[in-house]
Amino acid sequence: MSGFKTLDDLGEINGKRVLVRVDLNVPVKDGSVTDATRIERIAPTIKELSAKGAKVILLAHFGRPKGEANAEFSLSQIVDATSQVFGQAVAFAEDCIGEKAATAIDALEDGGILLLENTRFHKGEEKNDAEFAQALAANGDIYVNDAFSAAHRAHASTEGIARLLPAYAGRTMQAELEALEKGLGKPVKPVVAIVGGAKVSTKIDLLMNLVKKVDALVIGGGMANTFLAARGTNVGKSLCEHDLAATAKQIMIEAASAGCAIILPSDAVVAREFKANAENETVSVEAVPADAMILDVGPQTVEAVKQWIERAQTLVWNGPLGAFEIAPFDRATVAAAQFAGQQTKAGKLVSVAGGGDTVAALNHAGVADDFSYVSTAGGAFLEWMEGKKLPGVVALTK
Repeated sequence: MSGFKTLDDLGEINGKRVLVRVDLNVPVKDGSVTDATRIERIAPTIKELSAKGAKVILLAHFGRPKGEANAEFSLSQIVDATSQVFGQAVAFAEDCIGEKAATAIDALEDGGILLLENTRFHKGEEKNDAEFAQALAANGDIYVNDAFSAAHRAHASTEGIARLLPAYAGRTMQAELEALEKGLGKPVKPVVAIVGGAKVSTKIDLLMNLVKKVDALVIGGGMANTFLAARGTNVGKSLCEHDLAATAKQIMIEAASAGCAIILPSDAVVAREFKANAENETVSVEAVPADAMILDVGPQTVEAVKQWIERAQTLVWNGPLGAFEIAPFDRATVAAAQFAGQQTKAGKLVSVAGGGDTVAALNHAGVADDFSYVSTAGGAFLEWMEGKKLPGVVALTK
């Protein structure tokens, strides 16, 4: 992978202290982890370092304790789950710097794994304080960042420490960066992007960046209503940011000058109330009843989206096409996702997707495993799609 050192660039690490920044922000209920997906994602890096005899020391944040120790946000709750996933005992230190951390590290055998306490128990973490970064770096000989999801933050454990120790990308970080490079960095054209979700206001930077990089941009979800309204279409009682009409028009102008086709819904599924199995009908977007709201795109639009996916070599997806959380307004998202999954499995498409709702939608459609890469990184994935430089990634550059 150009520009970054990976675990392949590591020399002999037997007996070396390797500080690994990981994402352990997992859901916990009654002291137990309810979804270990993020732990499973970092397992390849941890197991590889351990097998090579490194003393593996995990750095992570958990929740928002606001710079103070708080039992509710202690990483001690994650120890059992990490031990289970890694297949070996994981030790725990009650602090991430100072004597408690040093004592626990000294007790660690070659190949052993140690989890340090929440980095956010110290105010210096989010401030990227130089002194705190130095204290973290004192715990290791080598730094590995395997937390792409925290890479958009210039914090001490993601950016500051990478300036103080030899820094490498872990396997999860490497996979993410390679997938993103295929998605928008150096994609095989034609490139189609699907962007959905509720509001244009949260994705202005994203849309402005995408129209310059993709051949076609499919806009769905509540966002599409704002574009339809800007075009003069009456969207009834649909979720719509009428005050952003000028912004939507500007995005369409930018797209036209960049040669990017904007794909808006031609038909829609409308209902009078927002609830599961509400009485609904499919209408042309030009005939939305004044007392109804658009809750999904219609079958005609789905066919158009499928045709664009079929033409594409690369697909980047962020956000559902409709209110996928409730039936039957999940149909369009499921149909488009399943078609993209089929094209990917057939070797005709590189598909990269990310963002919380997107992951949930692809899981709902049963195709998350069929996509080339599904990012769980949320904010970092969005900032990458917006074309922003991510501090935690820049710090790993050779």
